[in-house]
Parts: sequence; C-alpha cells; structure tokens
Amino acid sequence: MRLRMVSVPAAFVLLLAGCSSPPPPKQVTALHQEVSQLNQQMRQLTRRASALEIQAQLNSQSTQGAWLLPKAAAPVELQTQLGKLRLSLANVSAEANGTRANLAVHSTDDNPVPAFSATLVWGELDPASGQPLSANTLSQIITVPASLMPRSSVTVPLRLSGLTPGQLGFVRVHNVVPVAH
Repeated sequence: MRLRMVSVPAAFVLLLAGCSSPPPPKQVTALHQEVSQLNQQMRQLTRRASALEIQAQLNSQSTQGAWLLPKAAAPVELQTQLGKLRLSLANVSAEANGTRANLAVHSTDDNPVPAFSATLVWGELDPASGQPLSANTLSQIITVPASLMPRSSVTVPLRLSGLTPGQLGFVRVHNVVPVAH
C-alpha cells in the first residue's frame, strides 16, 4: 500500500483559500460611510456638550440676563420683572447681512407673557477659551407687544446683523422690563 503524501503547507493553503474571501466592495464602502457618519455625529455631540458647559458656566456667573449659545441648543431660565421666563433660540440661519433666529419666550408658570422690552447683545466666542469676546459685540433693543390673545409663549423673530451663523457664538438677553400698554 502506497500512501500519497501531500505537503502540509499546500493543503493548508488550499483549505484557507476556500474559507477566506475579501468582503464585497459595496459592504466595505457602506461600512466606511457608516463610520464616517458616526464620527461626524460624535463631533457634533462633543461641540454641543462643550457649548452646554460654557452656557451653564456663563449663566451661573450672571446676576443679570441670560446667555444663549446657539450651539448648545438648550433653553435658559431668567428671573425678570415679568416673572421667571424660559428663553431659547431656534431656527438659526443665514441671511444677507448676518443671522436670522427666533427667540422663544415662555412663562414658566404659564401666565400670559405681557408686553416687554429687552436688550440683546450678540457676538463671537473666543475659540481657545470659549468665553465671549467683548470686541465687536452688537446690540439692539427689542419690544414685544402684548398679544390680543394672552399667551404663555411668544416667538420673537431676530435679525442679528454682522455675524454669520457660524460666527455667532452667543446671544445675551438682559434688561427685560414690562412695557406700558
């Protein structure tokens, strides 16, 4: 009886050749895209978390007014002569000479929001420290009339000139006072 010897490395290579095959290119491409999307989402969440920390720090140190950071996308409560108000920015977008946004104002006790005026200051944040830059800040006074139908929430359209949405680091709302009818 004669045994035929096949070299072990050759048999092993044939066995592995049948088991391993590269994944189809479509699966690899899809996986790369998914990883890229997850990385992008992580960067956005990291930026938002940093902005939330800065917004909380600014508001904890503030005795007057509220700091809103567009990248934080979170409301802030402000004690005013009108009572406690919850403020937030929404729909921040570019316009010809700056930024457009909506300031949402909500009475935390659900009482109607009366007519009021407030001072807005907006500007950039220092990229290194995350703190507001005092140079080149802009301001305006807004007046919100009383509504014919009393509401506990009002939306105030804002025109924040001079800065694009990418440059807009903060909006500070202060001097919120009632306006006589």
